[in-house]
Order: sequence, then C-alpha cells, then structure tokens
Amino acid sequence: MGEALSGAAEFFLRGGFFMILLLALSVVAGTVILLRAAALRESRVMPPELEEAIERVQPGDSLEGVKRAVREHPSPLGRIIGVCLHHLNWPRQENIEAVQVRARHEVVGMESGLSVLEVTTGVAPLLGLLGTLSGLVSVFANLGEGGTGDPIAVARGISEALNTTIVGLAVAAPSLVAHNYFQRKLETMAVSMEGLVADLLAKCYPEHR
Repeated sequence: MGEALSGAAEFFLRGGFFMILLLALSVVAGTVILLRAAALRESRVMPPELEEAIERVQPGDSLEGVKRAVREHPSPLGRIIGVCLHHLNWPRQENIEAVQVRARHEVVGMESGLSVLEVTTGVAPLLGLLGTLSGLVSVFANLGEGGTGDPIAVARGISEALNTTIVGLAVAAPSLVAHNYFQRKLETMAVSMEGLVADLLAKCYPEHR
C-alpha cells in the first residue's frame, strides 16, 4: 500500500506545474459533479407530493392542497407553481408569461456549475498537452547540452512527460460524461415541469381549454 502511494505521488510530482493545475481542476470538477448530482435529484426538483397534488386537482376545485404542497416542499417546481397560484387573478396569457420568466430563472439556477464541467472538458486535455510538450522540450534540451543520450534515460523522460496528457484526458473524460448526463437530465425535467404547469393552468382557466 505504501509503495503504491509513493508511486502515485512520484507520478504526479514529475508532472510539474501543469500537473498541479490539472489536479486543482480535477478537484473543482469533482466538487461540481457531486453538488449537481445532489441538487438535480428528481425528488428534489419535482417532489412527488407536489405532482400528486396537481394531478388530484379538477377544474373548479379548491387549490388549498396545491398551496400546502408548495409550502411544505420548496423546490424549483414549487416556486414555479407558486408564481402561477399567486397570479391567478391575472389574465391567463399574462400568468403564463410570468410563469415562463420564473421557469427560466429556475432552469438557469439548476444549470449553475455545468459551465465549469464544459470548460474542464476543453481545458484539461490542453493543459495535459502543454505539460507533455514542456517535458519533451526539457528532455531534448538536456540531450543538446551534452547529455549522455542513453536511450533508457530518454525513454524515461518521454514517459514522464506524457504523464500530464494521461491526467488531462482522465480529468476531461468524466467531466464530459457528467456534463452531458446533467444536461440531458435537465432537459427531461424541464419538459416534465412544463407539462405539470400547463396541466395546472388548464385546470385554473377551464374556459380556455
């Protein structure tokens, strides 16, 4: 175990400055992934109790059950529904516009952090490539300054220079997968929320159905 840790530490230390940047980037990306995974749970964005309250409502029914569910289950869907309920005395079209504005704000909030993953996907491989090129320049500079030219030493130097490329790709790959996954999940939940709000609006303004 100790030898493995020592080998891993040596692997990263030989990467130099660019390896430090990649490690910092990996910590940031990992933190964003964990936070978004917690924030974008479907039960947290669209509480089942709130969905059930909306589905139970029929045109002309009291909306107290929905209002209570909104209060008891604060969430992006709850805040959108709250805007809808707050403006029921407005004409239907104006209420829809108010709901759409609030929905855009909620989606932007849920997307927070995804830009970090997108940047990481593009930047990490470039930092890895820069680290590799920097290492190769050092290897060949040593040869030009009267180095031994030992093929084993040269191969070892090139191998160490490639470490940053490996780490750069290792950081970029999960960031890309996570970004695409969260983006797709957001789109799916946005469509579901749109359907629920449209259903509630239709029940609140039955004369427009």
